Amino acid sequence: MVDLDGVVYKGDHAIPAAVESLTSTTLRVGYLTNNASRTAASVAEHLQRLGLPASESDVVTSSQAAARLLLGLVDEGAEVLVVGGEGLIVEVERAGLTPVRTASDATAAVVQGFSPEVGWKDLAEAAYALQGDHAERPWVATNNDWTIPLARGVAPGNGTLVSAVHTAVARLPVIAGKPETPIFEAAMERFGARTALFVGDRLDTDILGANRTGLRSALVLTGIDGARQLLAADPSMRPDVILGDLSELDAPYPEVLSEADGVTRVGGSAVRLVGRTLELVEAGNFADLVRAASAAVWGSGMAIFAIDVTGPLLDALRIAR
Repeated sequence: MVDLDGVVYKGDHAIPAAVESLTSTTLRVGYLTNNASRTAASVAEHLQRLGLPASESDVVTSSQAAARLLLGLVDEGAEVLVVGGEGLIVEVERAGLTPVRTASDATAAVVQGFSPEVGWKDLAEAAYALQGDHAERPWVATNNDWTIPLARGVAPGNGTLVSAVHTAVARLPVIAGKPETPIFEAAMERFGARTALFVGDRLDTDILGANRTGLRSALVLTGIDGARQLLAADPSMRPDVILGDLSELDAPYPEVLSEADGVTRVGGSAVRLVGRTLELVEAGNFADLVRAASAAVWGSGMAIFAIDVTGPLLDALRIAR
C-alpha cells in the first residue's frame, strides 16, 4: 500500500523510478492518500496518465474514511457541513448523507478536508457551526497533515486549516486519515489483505499510522522527511524499511552490521558512534548511509540531541549544519 504525494508524484509529475517500479513489482499495489480534495476516480485517472494501471477501486482516500466515521456519529440522511472539495462532497453523498456549505440548526456534523479553494469564509463557517449551542456537534477531519508537497515546493496542508478552526473553537476534531487507523483499516478491508507493507514519505503520518495499525512500514526518501527526521524519530515513528526511491521496492534489503569499535555498516556505507560522537567512516550509497546512521542512533538508546553528529557526516547525509 502506497502513499501518493511525495511517493508516486509531486503535483502533476511522477517521481523518478516510481511508475516503473510500481508497474513491474510482483506485489499487489493499493494507493492511500490523505488528500481529500479529489475523488478516488480522479486520483485513479491521474495515476493512469502517469502510466500506472490503477482503477478507482485501487484508491482509498481520507474522504472515504471520514464518511465512514460520520456514519457512526449521525443518522442516515443527516445534514453535514462540508469544508473541502469535490472529493469530500462525493463521499458524503455516497454515504447517504446530505452535504451543505452553510450550517443551520438542522446541521448534524461538520467534516473538513483539504482543498486549494478553501478560504477564510469556509473556515469561519466551520467555526460558527462548532461553538455556542452547537459546541458538541461532531467534527471530523479527513487528515491533519501540516504540509503537502507540490511541484513548486512544500505548501500548507489540511492540518494548517484544521488548526485555524481549532484556534477559534478550542476543540479538536476526530481524524479519519493517517496517522489514525481508520484509513488503514478501510484499505485492508477494501483490498482483502491480511498483511501489507505501507510505503510513505512522512514519519508523523505514514509511518506512525502504519505502525499503529500493525503493518510493516517503509519510508522513501523522495518526499517530506529525510535523514534529519529519521535520526530524530522516536520509536513510534521508526520505519521497518528505508528506501532511497521506489526502484528498491523489490530489491533485497541490505543487512545492518555491527562491527568493532562502534561501527555500524550497511553495504559500502559506515558510521562510528564513540561515546556521544557519531562520525562518518565511509559514505558509500546515500540510502545505505541513512540506514546505517539511523540504526546507530536508534540502537544507542540516546536521543539525537544528546549526540554530536560530526560535520562530514552531516554533509554526507545532506543535513544543513
